[in-house]
Amino acid sequence: MDVEDVKALLKAEFPNAEIDASTDGYHYQVTVITDAFEGLNAVKRQQAVYKALNAQIQDGTIHAVQIKALTPSEA
Repeated sequence: MDVEDVKALLKAEFPNAEIDASTDGYHYQVTVITDAFEGLNAVKRQQAVYKALNAQIQDGTIHAVQIKALTPSEA
């Protein structure tokens, strides 16, 4: 799965977000910046991002993901 596929999955979950993703082929790093994270703690933010990628994580397409989930004011 390439980074454009990961970005598309995240964009479907967070349509108004600024999204960046990179990979070394096995591990993915994603940054999601959105107002949707306002008022959510770090765990809830990560859960929201995992939700968008859950099927690919469970089937092994995505082996590991490092998440930065920020509000626009935090970015």
